[in-house]
Amino acid sequence: MSLDVAAIAIYGLGMLLLGWYGMRRATSTEDYLVAGRNLGPSMYMGTMAATVLGGASTIGTIRLGYEYGIAGLWICAAMGFGILVLNFALAKHLLNLKLMTVNQVLEKRFNRFARRASAIIMFSYAMMICVVSFLAIGTVAQVIFELPGWVAILVGSLIVIIYSTLGGMWSLTLTDMIQFLIKTIGLIFVLLPVCLMKAGNWEGLQAKLPETYFSLSSLGWEKITTYFIIYFFGILIGQDIWQRVFTARSVNVAKYAGMMAGLYCFVYGLAGAVIGMCAKVLFPDIANTSTVFATAVEHTLPAGLRGLVIAAALSAMMSTASAGLLASSTLLTEDLLPKLKARGRDSLMISKAMTLAVGSIACAVALCVTDVLDALTIAYNFLVGGMLIPLIAAIYWKRATTPGAVSSMLSGFVTVMLVMWWDGVDSNSAIYWSLAVSGVSMVLISLATSKPQLARPEGDLARR
Repeated sequence: MSLDVAAIAIYGLGMLLLGWYGMRRATSTEDYLVAGRNLGPSMYMGTMAATVLGGASTIGTIRLGYEYGIAGLWICAAMGFGILVLNFALAKHLLNLKLMTVNQVLEKRFNRFARRASAIIMFSYAMMICVVSFLAIGTVAQVIFELPGWVAILVGSLIVIIYSTLGGMWSLTLTDMIQFLIKTIGLIFVLLPVCLMKAGNWEGLQAKLPETYFSLSSLGWEKITTYFIIYFFGILIGQDIWQRVFTARSVNVAKYAGMMAGLYCFVYGLAGAVIGMCAKVLFPDIANTSTVFATAVEHTLPAGLRGLVIAAALSAMMSTASAGLLASSTLLTEDLLPKLKARGRDSLMISKAMTLAVGSIACAVALCVTDVLDALTIAYNFLVGGMLIPLIAAIYWKRATTPGAVSSMLSGFVTVMLVMWWDGVDSNSAIYWSLAVSGVSMVLISLATSKPQLARPEGDLARR
């Protein structure tokens, strides 16, 4: 165990050092929030993949592989498909707009009030993404190092908060690159082959697992469809993902490096599902399936390698946590509390203060949540249920109005919360009801009110 602790300690120290180096590069607000819009292909691909594939997709995919088999890959597949479509279909338009947040699109199409209303929903989503990852960090550290859950969450959260606050997007980009490499090596090239070998290779899985474990539809098509609606569309409109698009040096960087990131998501999801299947053969009686990953690591790998794979998992979780954290603070400084911004150094310091404050709040919330997949579902339900219809209408429907957009956001958001409270967080019905109510509200209110009045004529996205 001493080797494992040493490996994790070195990893944590490395993240803090990269945060300090990122601080030296982040000399302006644009550097801090979008890395100066200057990332090349390798950095863009690494940071995009690291952002999407976090703790919930890692632990959640392995857990689904344990419970259902190969179909566990669908969460990562839905995210990967979202990355492909986002970078090929939307990246050019997003880069040309030179924005900082998703909500600025709504201000260009409607008005400032629509931007503020949407920012509340987007902030709720980004905050929950951060909470999900903090919780996932605690889940792994708690099992591996036998720490109390709250201590594990606090220690992991503190590292993320420090390096994110120091250098913003530059710190995130540098740490994401290292995290991308570590989790690729640790999960795909170490844990996967070891688990397969101990389970008797693919033939052993086929002999010991039910036939349903080898079906891509064992989750049920309703659940698979829901995953695509939530995660595919969530990727298309999430602030944490758009903020990564804004960092690309050019449209070609976004398209082709983004394509590689999307394809990587499919490979990562497949690897996670197979690891879960192997764990089902090796440890068939795990009561709390949220600990499948930690159990597999603890009982299949020798000291040293175990530390590497734990670092790989923490890499996945920290990259997504930092993305949600910076997205939340950006929404506060750019959309919700813009009057706090000042010129020059003061503006940069305000952004750092907001990052520190949001991180502290997210850590406190993480101490009150218990299930990683439930927390992820809440985050994406908020985002898609409240924001998908208004954003589509803003871009593609000329008759959409500000009252229609605001009513669509609020009605979808409230519906999501009510249905999750009534049917449960893991119910498929929440997203369908919220989209239906949001869509009807958008159409009826827009048709009943006047034609759109644009904040700036050149901002009319519906004519682009």
